[in-house]
Amino acid sequence: MNKSPECCFPGSIKRAFHRPPSAANGSDIDPVWMGCSMIAASRIYGSRLLKTHRMENIDRRLRLSLDRLKAAWLLASILVAVTACTSDAPVRPVSVEAHKHPVRSEPAPLPVTGTPVLDLSQAFDLASIIPELADKRVVFVGEIHNRYEHHLTQLEIIRQLHEIHPRIAIGMEAFQQPFQHSLDAYIAGDLSERDFLRDSEYYQRWRFDFRHYAPILRYAREHRIPVIALNLPAELTRKAGKVGIDGLSETEKAKIPQTIDRSDTAYEARLRDVFDQHPHTDEQSFDRFLDVQLLWDEGMAKRAAEYLKENPEAVMVVLAGGGHLAYGSGIPQRLQRRHPVDSAIVLNSWDAGDLHPDLADFLLLPERQVLPAAGKMGIMIDDQNGALEILNCKDDSPCAAHGIKRGDVIAAINGEPVTDVTDLRLLMWDKKPGDTLNLKIQRKHWLSGVKEMDVDLELE
Repeated sequence: MNKSPECCFPGSIKRAFHRPPSAANGSDIDPVWMGCSMIAASRIYGSRLLKTHRMENIDRRLRLSLDRLKAAWLLASILVAVTACTSDAPVRPVSVEAHKHPVRSEPAPLPVTGTPVLDLSQAFDLASIIPELADKRVVFVGEIHNRYEHHLTQLEIIRQLHEIHPRIAIGMEAFQQPFQHSLDAYIAGDLSERDFLRDSEYYQRWRFDFRHYAPILRYAREHRIPVIALNLPAELTRKAGKVGIDGLSETEKAKIPQTIDRSDTAYEARLRDVFDQHPHTDEQSFDRFLDVQLLWDEGMAKRAAEYLKENPEAVMVVLAGGGHLAYGSGIPQRLQRRHPVDSAIVLNSWDAGDLHPDLADFLLLPERQVLPAAGKMGIMIDDQNGALEILNCKDDSPCAAHGIKRGDVIAAINGEPVTDVTDLRLLMWDKKPGDTLNLKIQRKHWLSGVKEMDVDLELE
């Protein structure tokens, strides 16, 4: 597999930009100008890693005076467009108190002459942060679920840590706890990929293109690395979104974490921003939205903590959306509350809000990569009636070229019966342009009944 070059703000963002000594008046200075510097780095060094470990090196190169650092304390975090989930993390074990970030008011801007500057001349590769990550019991690695390059960096971190820690485990948000048996059977070699996807109900419950996660799972299977299903069952979180946690039955409440920490007001404020940016009806209250987010966080943290307690020699890499990791507010501090461990947070990109030194330990800025093109038949289908019925064939598509019509039904592909979209995705997920499929097509005729025909269709 081709590795993506990465750009990273490594070392701990929080440690690299710790507060300098207090001024004579006792005021505490926190240079939040780090955010501005990160934006510049992401534009200029899109494929390199920017090292920020040593405060003294930054001070020497930037030559910021103490007066400018005082002014920097007033600098607003740099706002970037919200496009997806992101993540951030503390350097040392996260406590609940350590991540009660107050909601910051809008500060006055710096004068132009006080514009922060970061020297971008120092760069190093992803391998350089591995020694520090290897000292942690848990490494959280964020993702935007449909960003291929994020999953490539996740896999590279897993590979390099596995060389150091043979007893490594991978915790994944993408799989729900009731399907741990499916993961275990797949890792053990007892299930094929297709059977694993069906048995874990992947396409009903997660739905993102499995090709994003397949390399990670294949590596885990090859090396017999345990993969832990972290997420709560969708039935519980979906119902909580409708009726709230208090509206769950006693049986349902017994399946969720008994403690839900609501003390992080800054996290709640960030979630409210996300909620307000999406259309919703009056019935969809923020309280319900918050309940679901906290259930996800607490449920995944609880499961990860249980595994670590049961396997005291193991280390874990947790793969989750960045929003569950940022500032340690989601999963990290809730895991720490249950089972204090040394941990680090690595974010893949940050384009979902303000930048701040407390964001994470490491920020990766990998070059954008897309999945290889998937094979397509050029059809629109409907499976509402228990069959894959053709709604339309796109013009100049393989479907149209073979005379397939609206109302035709795909009964089988390569000899395997199909009745719904899940069946179709299980058979199509790894197909490429140029691959040929044999379709068994059923066509209703008012006089002769159902007519069957075989079509060998080359995917575009």
